[in-house]
Amino acid sequence: MSEDLPDDIAELISDFEFLDNWEDRYMHVIDMGKSLPPLDPALKTDATKVKGCVSQVWLVSEQEGETDPVLRFQGDSDAHIVKGLVAIALVIFSGRKASKILSLDAKSILGRLGLSEHLSPQRSNGLNAMVVRIKAEAEALV
Repeated sequence: MSEDLPDDIAELISDFEFLDNWEDRYMHVIDMGKSLPPLDPALKTDATKVKGCVSQVWLVSEQEGETDPVLRFQGDSDAHIVKGLVAIALVIFSGRKASKILSLDAKSILGRLGLSEHLSPQRSNGLNAMVVRIKAEAEALV
């Protein structure tokens, strides 16, 4: 499956497949979150807050182009592990054309990271809420 995935997503999957146990994957997720640039506090509004997340999560997008625009996302969270999940979502979706965002099978990609069986139902729901929000923004532009 990774043959038809963008290189950065294939690399993300490869990085997680290299990690043998949940503790290593958990720490990698947290490290990914730490590498996210902080979101400007002025952008942390009700409009940018992701509904359906137990932790606070904000996603901000900007588009480049008119027809099938490229969407770039920024995000943040008040929880370390969730901030890492935001970072994963950004690797998967940010910097891609809206049509590509819609064609990506996020459930399959996330499944290959081996996170789903270890995330709490609330965190899984929050990650799903991020994916739904990103795909909705892309759909509105296609």
